[in-house]
Amino acid sequence: MTFPGGVGVSQLRVYDWPAADGLCGGSPHMHLVCAEAYVVVGGSGSVQTLTWDGYAETPLGPGTTVSFTPGTIHRLVNTGGRLRIVVVMQNSGLPEAGDAVFTFPRAVLADPARYGEAAGAGDEEAARRRRDLAIEGLAELRAGGWAALEEFHRTALRIVSGKLDDFGRRWREGALAAAESTGTHLDRLRAGDPGHLRDATVTAVDPVLRLGMCGHLRAYPPTTPPPYS
Repeated sequence: MTFPGGVGVSQLRVYDWPAADGLCGGSPHMHLVCAEAYVVVGGSGSVQTLTWDGYAETPLGPGTTVSFTPGTIHRLVNTGGRLRIVVVMQNSGLPEAGDAVFTFPRAVLADPARYGEAAGAGDEEAARRRRDLAIEGLAELRAGGWAALEEFHRTALRIVSGKLDDFGRRWREGALAAAESTGTHLDRLRAGDPGHLRDATVTAVDPVLRLGMCGHLRAYPPTTPPPYS
């Protein structure tokens, strides 16, 4: 489903599985193209982030909204076992198309076959292994400082490099087309032409349940966007 502005929306129930460090939550990862926002609708927790400015932890509670830009490594922590979030993602479709790189240890990131195997999550056991491996790699990144973070950025680019043409196509057909249609509508309204209002549509779609990077997702799969008039 294409939401207004070409964004993606999903409902997230953050994993309550304990990790080796005693915290419950999701798999740390980074997006290269998409900004993301969390709107907390229940429970409590935090989001751990790692950027060029350093490590930070932002508390989460009902009503909290936090957003971050591409390049922010993030890990959701579920402190009460009931953390529920509405996730809003820029460029609907790109995250599902591969705009995310897990913070696996260097040896896994350097081996495409090992990375691909580790990134899969066909069942809960695989999702747990993926989460734990990404947490292990996040600890390496925090200990390694700027040099480790810069290396991770370059490795992440290598991992997604073969998908960039597809990313561009999805962006042009989704977010860019939606933005350009606003300009077209404004030009027509200035000219006294409200004709596009006759093309109004209503779309409803049911969510698909799956194991996400950070929790149990009720995701709304991207669909082919409607023609923008």
